[in-house]
Amino acid sequence: MVWLCQISFSFTSMTAERKRKREESLSSRKLKKLPPAIENDDISAQDTYESSDMQEDEWSNAESDNGEDADWGGISYEAEKSVRSGKRSTKPTGEEIRAIKDATDLFRSNTFKLQIDVLLPNIQPKTKRKPPLERFLLSLYTFLSGLSDVPPKHPLEAARNLLKEGVSVPFPTPLPTEETQWKVAFASPSDITVVGSWANKTSVKGQGRSSFGVDLAVEMPSSLFQEKDYLNGRFFHKKAFYLATIAAAIANPNSGLNVDVSYISTNDDPRLTKLILEPKADGSSTDFTKLNARINIIPTISPTESPIPLHRLSPAHANMRITPESASASSSFSDKQIKDSSNLPSPMYNNALLTSFVPKSYLLSVHAIQQIAPGFKDALALIRVWANQRGYGESGGQAAGISVRGFDGKGPWWAALLMYLILGEEPTSAGGKFGVHGKRKPLGKGLSSYQLFRAALDFLANHDFENEPVFVKAEGGHRYTPDEYSSNHDMVFVDSSSTVNLLAGVPTGSMKLLGNDARRTLETLDDSSTDPFPEVFLVDHRDLQTRFDVVINVDLSKAKSRKSNFHQTLDLGSASNAILSSVSSVLTQALGNRVQAIGILHPTPSTRPLSQAHPLTSHIIHIGLIYNPLHAWRQVDHGPNPASGPDPVSVKKFRDFWGDKAELRRFKDGSIVESVVWDVKTVDEKTLIPRRIVAFVLERHFGIGEEAVRGWQEGFDRMLRLPESVSRYYVGADGAGVGVGFKAALGAFDSVVKAIKALSADEGNALPLSVMNISPTSESLRYTSVFSPVPLPDSIASVLPANARYLNPTEFVIEFERSSRWPDDLKAIQKVKLAFLEKLARDLMGTVKGLRATVIAGDVEGMDESEIRDVARLEVITEEGWAFVGRIWHDREAVLLDRVINDTASTLPHVAHKDKSQRQGRNYHSAIQAREAYTRLYLHAPMHHRAIAKLCHHFPAFAGTVRIAKRWFAAHWLLGGTDGAGYVSEEAVELLCAMFFVKRGWEAEVDRGDEDKDVRGVEQMVVPGSKERGFALLIQFLKDWKWDVRGEGILVPLYGSSTVPNSKQPKAVAASISTGVWKIRTAMDEEGGIWTMFGPDAIVARRVRALAQATWKCLKEMETSASSEKGVVLSIFDHPTDDYDVIIDLDRALLPRYHQNVSLTASQLLQIPRRKQFSNDDELAAASSREIRPGFDPAMLVCRDLKRIYQDTFRIFHDCFGGDRFGIVWDPSLKQPRPFRVLGGFSFSAESQDKQVTGKVDKGSKRDMVVLNEQGVLGELERLGRGIVSGITIHAR
Repeated sequence: MVWLCQISFSFTSMTAERKRKREESLSSRKLKKLPPAIENDDISAQDTYESSDMQEDEWSNAESDNGEDADWGGISYEAEKSVRSGKRSTKPTGEEIRAIKDATDLFRSNTFKLQIDVLLPNIQPKTKRKPPLERFLLSLYTFLSGLSDVPPKHPLEAARNLLKEGVSVPFPTPLPTEETQWKVAFASPSDITVVGSWANKTSVKGQGRSSFGVDLAVEMPSSLFQEKDYLNGRFFHKKAFYLATIAAAIANPNSGLNVDVSYISTNDDPRLTKLILEPKADGSSTDFTKLNARINIIPTISPTESPIPLHRLSPAHANMRITPESASASSSFSDKQIKDSSNLPSPMYNNALLTSFVPKSYLLSVHAIQQIAPGFKDALALIRVWANQRGYGESGGQAAGISVRGFDGKGPWWAALLMYLILGEEPTSAGGKFGVHGKRKPLGKGLSSYQLFRAALDFLANHDFENEPVFVKAEGGHRYTPDEYSSNHDMVFVDSSSTVNLLAGVPTGSMKLLGNDARRTLETLDDSSTDPFPEVFLVDHRDLQTRFDVVINVDLSKAKSRKSNFHQTLDLGSASNAILSSVSSVLTQALGNRVQAIGILHPTPSTRPLSQAHPLTSHIIHIGLIYNPLHAWRQVDHGPNPASGPDPVSVKKFRDFWGDKAELRRFKDGSIVESVVWDVKTVDEKTLIPRRIVAFVLERHFGIGEEAVRGWQEGFDRMLRLPESVSRYYVGADGAGVGVGFKAALGAFDSVVKAIKALSADEGNALPLSVMNISPTSESLRYTSVFSPVPLPDSIASVLPANARYLNPTEFVIEFERSSRWPDDLKAIQKVKLAFLEKLARDLMGTVKGLRATVIAGDVEGMDESEIRDVARLEVITEEGWAFVGRIWHDREAVLLDRVINDTASTLPHVAHKDKSQRQGRNYHSAIQAREAYTRLYLHAPMHHRAIAKLCHHFPAFAGTVRIAKRWFAAHWLLGGTDGAGYVSEEAVELLCAMFFVKRGWEAEVDRGDEDKDVRGVEQMVVPGSKERGFALLIQFLKDWKWDVRGEGILVPLYGSSTVPNSKQPKAVAASISTGVWKIRTAMDEEGGIWTMFGPDAIVARRVRALAQATWKCLKEMETSASSEKGVVLSIFDHPTDDYDVIIDLDRALLPRYHQNVSLTASQLLQIPRRKQFSNDDELAAASSREIRPGFDPAMLVCRDLKRIYQDTFRIFHDCFGGDRFGIVWDPSLKQPRPFRVLGGFSFSAESQDKQVTGKVDKGSKRDMVVLNEQGVLGELERLGRGIVSGITIHAR
């Protein structure tokens, strides 16, 4: 205790000396000429530093006012002194500028350093709240020192005596029996010391509501132990009795300590049980409740005085020598298993015993490194905060205490990691699987906390813990040979005391997950476009759905290992730990290189009452997989080759592991090897292979049935598939149906392209101009349409019901060679386009058998028709039933439209030009709309298509992410922004999803990976590996996106430098027609409005945020929900309708896309539509005819018309994928009475008001007021929708 006081005193003296020097420097401050090496940006950085300094000064004063630490000057100390003295300098001194330069070099940036300086004091315990704890520790020290001795007794007799007081002794396995010959006893501790992070002042706040941990090492007298106590758990039995005796004494009401006493076991290992003391709020001088801390009493033993020989505790020694006679009473294993285990090494058992020797040595080593490395303390705080935010340690809060397996109680490892980087490692020649191991050079002792933190991340991200052991530099070398570690541990990280392997018991999958998180953090720190501080230190990254590509919930309550291992149970301390260890190793072997990391997550160990000897382990675990995109969906796993290298042992192991799935196969290269084949029928089934492997090995090796293994992939897949009642027609009875899917659509498109280009090459009947290029622009040709594209041949159309005969047209753009023969008039250009399309249609039908081509003229986007707008299209239906729609791109149109917009069509000098307000007539607005459509359809759409297609090629999960996201937007009645019927365009959704896959320079990185397999490519890029994870990341972003804050648009680096043309792109968005508030910028669209011009506006954007928040809540509840997999996923796409004022129901029998409805009623697909009842039912009757009409969707047409007609009256919402309802929300401002005026823009009814009207109306006069005529509007809707509207429901407010 005196030693700790000396540490505190020296720290206080150092602080006072620094304050004195600052005051002297301030009093003698003079203005100096800036050195020539100082750049202008340094001065601006100083200004930023000073402004932040003032903010921190106010924060510091507020802390002092609230009774917190007043002695911490922090970053605002000098600013505060200057303000108090009234002499605040307006210019930075040379010394200050040098400090800023140092901060930039050592802490990444000045702002980042300021943020760290603010973070550190807020994650550490407040000094003013410590005195009650110190007084309690003094009382506890006196109490423990005065405990009475307990004479030696038989362990069972001693346990029975304590049980009478309500305290159970946490004896670990193997339990003592009546035949036990040794005894337990108690004597007052030989030493009591505060150890761990609290003593070294490196404690940090845990996650959630976790308390500060105050470790109290209670040294057990060496006289209580014997030399052979390292055998068969005798040491742990004596330790358990010693701890239980202390617990009984403290829990006694007469102890006067007034604390709650409980047990807790690190990693749920009874051998590592410690005592927890939590204060009761009584207002006494020893009540440390406000400190939010708890005391951990840890029994230890002196390494110098202990009779237990340390050389008997090496990883290679066998210290569990149990006979069948001594284990029969408490074991269900056979005598042979017990006998065989007696000669096997017990590395985990030995390591657990060694942890009782090291608490004091850890205290001394950390204190020593703090003296020589000033940045160590803060770096340790940063790395622990970073780890807590990712579940590496004790967890609390919203994640329900879920943490990564293996890191509970690993606090010393984080300190040892930094010590290893600072001091270097002990040179060794590791044998076994590790081979020769070189010496790592130390980084140095003068690094800043940020540099040490970043070095630790770099080490975690790149070090191969499986093959490269780590030995922290120790005085006098290490006690045990590297071979002993390599032969008995999966990973090795030996501490500076040369005693404990700090990574013992940590699964390899957990370390790979840690490395993956480190790589993600390094990418964040390297991104200069955003502030990385919140993402690195403040954001909670324990959300399973955004962290893993697939999450599988497993119930282990009925798990039983196929090969029960008695020795493993003893070595790991409990049956539950043995099962979890086996699960980890089996999954690692089964998945191989399919995954980058396997994370096993389970609830953090919790406290238990003293009457409960052993911890109750949760049976529910979460298995998280991070895919390796190059190998995750491999269908064949190759095993040993019996012919080339006969190894009967490996063949036997392979067959034993895979069981009936293993088979001998011959491959195309002539090799005959043992193999495991995973048969799939569809692409969706291929993405389920990793999960199928997990379910298979869990059932084979642990007897866990499919009902105990739950995931959600199949539920999302069902959202993207056509119903079986429709898809069976495409498959066919004999399995040889028509070609469907994206590849079939691309093949059909290539055929059409070849046919069109062949026409321009036909000398006898050639086109007037040659076709230069045909560019696809449809989502069906870039793998991002919600449903896989399918044709509609006559053979299938004749048997499908009317509400399942929708044929989606695929769009493309035709570019002819440049020619002066094009007219220089916009109206004439549209006529020439019609002639070109008519020529193409006639020639295609004459040359391609079974092809039908039609020229269509008319606006499909709901805008006012104009003679200068491009509204002509070529519709092509192939013999196989594929539909395509093409447009002609003529670059001269842009120049002519700009002339109309800028009123520069006439160049005569004597012609006066009108100003902007005078020329905004009908032609001007038509030109604005035509120019926007031209820019979007011909400039941006083809390039966007190519970029998205490239993403789909390089990132397997991207296409699925986009498809799920579009389905979500559509299911909530929002999708479709450029067609005039929706609010969020499909291209905008694609850009939002691309944000999680691309970063600056991604094209060059993946291209290098394609050329050189040794270069980090897609395999090592930290991107989502599944559509479920990508979708969860999108929802997480949407729920928090502050689009309404100025400058909060997003930049998506979709295009590489080689993709963006050198010529400057014209502005695409006209403010007069733009209503969107989302700004999604790319290199092609610097303003960020090309795909959000028509929405969402502020109202819809807020709706998206609310829906995302509700969806995020559902995603969080999926982890613990007991509902069926289908029901859980369906709830995410189930749209609430209570917020709408009016719901309009549509006749499902007349909806060609009803088979795509998210809540499909299968019986409705067989409904026969009503006969014609009204004279205006001709169009609806066409919907039920056998005629194929690509893109015909009466519900969408009605929705678009209503949106255009009543744009000033209400908002209308609809699901474009087979939605059978419209949702209407009235404009709330129209419900308030207003004075009548001509052309009010909405249907109104008169309402007499007696209130005085402001203005020039006389005081007693009355005027008729008008309000929205809701009933009249609803009557109009009923008439307009007659034949398709089946009912109208009004929600009363």
